Amino acid sequence: MSLDTSRWRTPSNYDYTDDLNAPDVGWEWLRRNEDYQNDFDALQTAPTHTPALIERASLRWGLRFRSPAEPQRH
Repeated sequence: MSLDTSRWRTPSNYDYTDDLNAPDVGWEWLRRNEDYQNDFDALQTAPTHTPALIERASLRWGLRFRSPAEPQRH
């Protein structure tokens, strides 16, 4: 996952951040973090999502993964 950083200094590209809540700001930081990108790539390319990989992501990044059978909360 490689981000396009060519226009990061253009203020209008970040107007949307004025309305972000705390979790959204966290996601904006997290998705730009190279270590997170590497871990995400490892999860995406793993033949199966083993409990060890999921546990590592959970502990390292504070993420929780919903079970496919678990209903969404709104």
